[in-house]
Amino acid sequence: MASRNATGGYDPSGIDLDEWEILESQLEESIPNYDRVNRLMTFGQDKVWRKNVREHAEPGMKVLEVGCGPGSFAEDITGVDLTCLDPSPEMLKVAKRRVDSARNSRGESPADYVQAIAEAIPLPDNTYDRVFCLFSFRDFQDKEKGLEEILRVLKPGGQLVICDAGKANWLHGFAGRIWMSTVVQLMARYVTKKKDHPWKGLAKTYSHYGTNRYYRNVMKKVGFQKVQGRLLLPFGMASRFRGWKAEK
Repeated sequence: MASRNATGGYDPSGIDLDEWEILESQLEESIPNYDRVNRLMTFGQDKVWRKNVREHAEPGMKVLEVGCGPGSFAEDITGVDLTCLDPSPEMLKVAKRRVDSARNSRGESPADYVQAIAEAIPLPDNTYDRVFCLFSFRDFQDKEKGLEEILRVLKPGGQLVICDAGKANWLHGFAGRIWMSTVVQLMARYVTKKKDHPWKGLAKTYSHYGTNRYYRNVMKKVGFQKVQGRLLLPFGMASRFRGWKAEK
């Protein structure tokens, strides 16, 4: 990734287009082992974090997940009108099979699937009660633009919930970078049986990711209200951000 001005000791700004395209191909390559590596590297906490986010939705709501990946989150959210968005057709193919199977088993109608980037969401204004981003915000090419688009499609009074990598400050980020570049790499190599596994490249995104304070400020700048952002305990590996669109 190109050199840019750091904030909080790291670079939280956008990802160069060429690097973003490489990142997307690495994400697609990770599909067969996506859940297993995530489960190992978080000591099983990824399931807890997803449950935490799902609890922000209420039955009957219109929900959009931006960056749905292979459907790890979407398959277990129930009782909502669901739209899954992702830039990768391969991710959407896997998500559709997985999510619709789960929804069918519960007697629910299929979800809607949209291939698009967060920075250009092809959906109407003021449509969704909740927008969720589960470990996808870190991979937005332009995070501020993505947040503007999410705010646009939220209904007045609607809520955005993001769960992504934890980085409380420079020191916490330094420890996280060591973890991502050592232990996580060994775990991914063990699971994939490959020396050149896709998690090598994905670890870069953590190094270029900003602090919690930085993203709280970006959310406020874009127009979100009552913005919150904190580490999720007990391990502090992830952060949860919440923000609301103003009521009319």
